[in-house]
Amino acid sequence: MRSAHLLCAALSWPLLAAHALAAPPLPPEHLTIERLPPPSRHWVYVYDEVFDNEIDARVYLYDGDSHRRLGQISAGFYTSVSLSPDGATTAVAATYFARGSHGARTDVVEFTDNTTLTVTHEIVVPGKRAEAGPSLFNLAYSVDGHFLYAAYMTPAASFGVLDPAAGTVLGEIDTAGCVLVIPSGRYRVSSLCESGRLLTVTLDAQGRELARTMSDPFFNADIDPVFVQGIPTNRGYLFLSFLGEVHDIDFSAEQPAFAAAWSLLGPAEKGHWRPGAYQVGAIHKELGRLYVPMHEGGEGTHKDGGTEIWVYDLATHRRLARWPVKVQGLSRTIAVQVSQDPAPILFAATESGDLAVFDALTGRLRHIDKHAAQSPWMLLNP
Repeated sequence: MRSAHLLCAALSWPLLAAHALAAPPLPPEHLTIERLPPPSRHWVYVYDEVFDNEIDARVYLYDGDSHRRLGQISAGFYTSVSLSPDGATTAVAATYFARGSHGARTDVVEFTDNTTLTVTHEIVVPGKRAEAGPSLFNLAYSVDGHFLYAAYMTPAASFGVLDPAAGTVLGEIDTAGCVLVIPSGRYRVSSLCESGRLLTVTLDAQGRELARTMSDPFFNADIDPVFVQGIPTNRGYLFLSFLGEVHDIDFSAEQPAFAAAWSLLGPAEKGHWRPGAYQVGAIHKELGRLYVPMHEGGEGTHKDGGTEIWVYDLATHRRLARWPVKVQGLSRTIAVQVSQDPAPILFAATESGDLAVFDALTGRLRHIDKHAAQSPWMLLNP
């Protein structure tokens, strides 16, 4: 027995000695929030809907000059994203389920401070928001940022009018089967109808409907539908059709005005080439240049990405360049965005998750960020 006690003492002595010689405990860490540097025109927000985990979408902030990710905004299921007109806030509309993929449903719009990428407040909205593919018009600020509009579909179509400053839902406007929220003016919202028309609703300062009008048809949905991903211009939006027709719509007046449609394609290309992507075009407003992912294909290929990026002069409708992407080691382009500055860069997201950065004037490839996202659907300028 005595030997056992001696053995225990002998074994414990090194442990006691080690404890006595151990360094003092480290000071406790305190979490901090870094502020981002002043925003750059060469930043882009990359919306990533993760197909193998659809309840966990996210938005990355990416710097096109340093080629690095600056931060992340987390989101939920089938997220819609909109940047405030002053660029200070990102609004994210998402759906959350109590048990991940099922359980009680909560639809919410979360507001993120773009200097820290932290959520500042939220608005719980009715459980009917449109859970659709990426578009500028699923969730959109009014031109002055006073309202935020959220497209609803149950499948009945309507939209919610939100007050982002007060954090409240002001009301809901029925759109009689027309979908999406296309803001114009101070309190005007247009929606796209299957008849090829635009429904325009005018609101008062409290978000109540004052009037509505219906335009004449500007496309035939049975013959040549348009992509819902409108491309912002100085006075409105361009809408491209599946067959390559360009519909230029001026939203600056009380009612939309439609310019004569023109084609992206020459006679030899019609029937062979067509636009296709999830974000099907980008415009540099000052230069008047349009960038479109194009591919060879037939009916039903409108979601196929571009094997080339075609560049157009909007004033003359003339094609300026064709930039093949395969020779750059890239897969098909599914989204494009261009910076709005005198030395612009073109961002191109690919179906394999790469993010390419091009010189938007020459087409020279500046960088490829391999696997920047799993499914980069949309790119937004700050």
